[in-house]
Amino acid sequence: MKIKFSPSEKLLLFSLAGAKFTHIMDFMVLMPLGPQLMRVLDISAKEFGVLVSSYTFSAGATVLASAFFIDRLDRKKALLWTYAGFWLGTLACGLVNSYETLVLARILTGLFGGLLNALVLSLIGDVFSLEKRASAMGVVMAAFSAAAAFGVPFGIYMASMGNWRWPFLILAVASLPVLVGLWYFIPNLEYKEEGPKAPPFSIIQRTFSNPNQLRALGMTLLLILGQFMIIPYVSPFMVGNIGFSEMQLVYIYLCGGILTLFTGPAIGRLADQKGHKNIFVTFAILSILPLLLITHLPDYGIPFALLVSSLFFILISGRIIPSTTMVVSSVERKYRAGFMSLNTAMQQLAAGMAALLSGNIVVEIAQKNTDVVAIGNYNYLGYLAVGFTFLAIFLGRKIVPLKEAE
Repeated sequence: MKIKFSPSEKLLLFSLAGAKFTHIMDFMVLMPLGPQLMRVLDISAKEFGVLVSSYTFSAGATVLASAFFIDRLDRKKALLWTYAGFWLGTLACGLVNSYETLVLARILTGLFGGLLNALVLSLIGDVFSLEKRASAMGVVMAAFSAAAAFGVPFGIYMASMGNWRWPFLILAVASLPVLVGLWYFIPNLEYKEEGPKAPPFSIIQRTFSNPNQLRALGMTLLLILGQFMIIPYVSPFMVGNIGFSEMQLVYIYLCGGILTLFTGPAIGRLADQKGHKNIFVTFAILSILPLLLITHLPDYGIPFALLVSSLFFILISGRIIPSTTMVVSSVERKYRAGFMSLNTAMQQLAAGMAALLSGNIVVEIAQKNTDVVAIGNYNYLGYLAVGFTFLAIFLGRKIVPLKEAE
């Protein structure tokens, strides 16, 4: 059965994808600006780390807090106000003139950025029927691939132009038509709860007393744990162990991002046709190959390394699209936004846990007669990621999708 979207559904998808793209671009573009920011603002590498993490901690705190009240809000109004706040934070990043004010601007952007992701995923579940949901998820997730492909090169190019503010100002301008599209194409989806309103903290009791939702949260935790143990060390491993220059790292994101722009929507359509759970299990098993290859990568040259990293992008994306669809479909519509906020907070927690765990496993190995530092014990992270993948498959196979009157 071929999945077809109506014209209004396509316009909605493009608007949601635009929101996802600008959101991820805002995060990705900061990374290559590090050297210039450290020089211009006279900050240390540690202070740059604070600048990056300020967004993450802000996003995690907001999205966790929002889980207790977000289901009471009109979905459209919540997304519009959230995206407007994100736009304001991005604009502020391009207008500030000191390290301290830039940190505050990143905190402001994170306050809305984390919540934005939960609302976009919730809206996909609310608007699209179960039979179309993975296809819609694939289109929106392709925006993540586009941001990964173009965010780092764009940041490097802007840095070479000599002004770190331009990426944020350009993103702020690009976000305005997206905001208009969200306002115009999102239907009103306010859920009117019958009977007395449930107390705010009831979401905790409701989620933790529901085995289906607990399995969905557990699967999210395990998948993110495995991925984010490996991803932060891909760049230093490629430079220190394989021989990439820092500029050549752009090719990893460019190749992987462009390829997943095409494979992501195709995998989403396949999941709707063959079953979300079946495609998740298939791609989760297939992802074991690049998880092991990239953490045991022999020095066969840059082309082979790009082949492996591109395979990593494709298959990791391939398991995330159906698994996210399964998570969205595991909860009733009226509770979906709050649950997806909890799920997003779980992702932030898992990413932090992964960084802490992997940071205590890998070691730096100084190379003779060079400033390059190799990464050791990376192979152990691959073994752990494979173990987490098998556990995620075990939980994912037990998740039951809820069919609703959409």
